[in-house]
Amino acid sequence: MFRIINNAARGEFLKRIIFLVLIFGVLLSCSDKKEEIKKSSTIIDDLGNSFQFDTPPQRVITLAPNLTEFIFDLGLEKYLVGNTSYCDFPDDAKTVEKVGDMLTFNFEKILTLKPDLIFITVEGNTKETYDKFNELGLKVFVSNPRGFKGIKKTYLDFASIFGIKNKAELKIEEWNSTIAEIKQESESYNKPTMYCAVELKPIMVAGKNTFINEIIEICGGINLAAVLPQNYPVLSREEILRSNPDYFLFTAHINDKVENIVNTYPEWRSLGAVKNKKVLLIDRNLFGRPGPRFTEAVETLFKLLHPLE
Repeated sequence: MFRIINNAARGEFLKRIIFLVLIFGVLLSCSDKKEEIKKSSTIIDDLGNSFQFDTPPQRVITLAPNLTEFIFDLGLEKYLVGNTSYCDFPDDAKTVEKVGDMLTFNFEKILTLKPDLIFITVEGNTKETYDKFNELGLKVFVSNPRGFKGIKKTYLDFASIFGIKNKAELKIEEWNSTIAEIKQESESYNKPTMYCAVELKPIMVAGKNTFINEIIEICGGINLAAVLPQNYPVLSREEILRSNPDYFLFTAHINDKVENIVNTYPEWRSLGAVKNKKVLLIDRNLFGRPGPRFTEAVETLFKLLHPLE
């Protein structure tokens, strides 16, 4: 009789021990998950400011076209309540409430929109704007993507803020794969020399530390302006003639034509790029915005340089 009771008591004791171990394990797991969520929701912007997002923002404003493109590419447009007059891609971005033109803003309108978060950029916006938002008590997240690496960081930052980091990581894997393929394929071709002009009066070209230069290099090209210290150096007409690039790229507006560019400086008709019909017009917005269409820009230039392949 005693043995039966003892076994029963032992069994009950073991059950309680197992129950307590399981409960403790669950609590530790929950604690770890809470800590993991806490860590993943802390994001550092490109000024080094730390942000904690316990819940995703519900009303955001983007103050640069590339930032607006990030929002739409991630499928977050339902949270976008304001952007700038330059935010024109995709088409739906044009219908969003306009709060300014990147340099000047209607702060009263911005306040009435009651944003939880405002995205701004170092390149297009000003420190005065940033300081003003801080004075008004608005939360401002600064992004400064200057190349492919920065684009990927901004994309992950935006996705992390809204709790969809996995989606962004998958997209970035696709981007990396596309860029790697184009880099590898570019190695089998000669490296053509080129300039990429962003303006013709004066002749302003993309230098080394620019978004456009990175695209040229990925496609196997040699940017003749990459040896200059300025991001966007201004060249003389004679310097273009002296360098005689294989290609001359121009970030064009919708109505620009090759003939108009050549006629700007008649002596350029002696350039090899002109004679060989290698003056190429490229989309000013596609090639001028460090955003989620980076791989599209790379693919576009590669096809322009190698049209028969």
